[in-house]
Amino acid sequence: MRRPQTAGYVSSTNVVSLRQGLLPRHREYLMRWLQAGACMGLCDADVLDRNEYDEADIEHVLVWVRENANPAYMVRPEGMGWVLIDQIRERPIATYRTFEAALHAIRPVLSNGATVAA
Repeated sequence: MRRPQTAGYVSSTNVVSLRQGLLPRHREYLMRWLQAGACMGLCDADVLDRNEYDEADIEHVLVWVRENANPAYMVRPEGMGWVLIDQIRERPIATYRTFEAALHAIRPVLSNGATVAA
């Protein structure tokens, strides 16, 4: 039996989640940012889609800096923004409108807003 569409009822097939992911332009910008920031202590970055328990998770970026052997930062999408997390202290730092702005907050090695066409 088909349920009628009434006010207040939302079919599960009509629900669209607002979850961003890393696009090819984000990956390209990440590599440019990492290369430009080598002289400022950026060591490495990795794009992961698994959590510490090896379960599927939201795709995120871990960033290593020369001051620490463990990842120092995580950048992950949340809603329509990007959250920068201090991995060492395990707490959010801030939420940014763009992926590029979140990386700029870690090390401002590229001009803010220097994006790559998709």
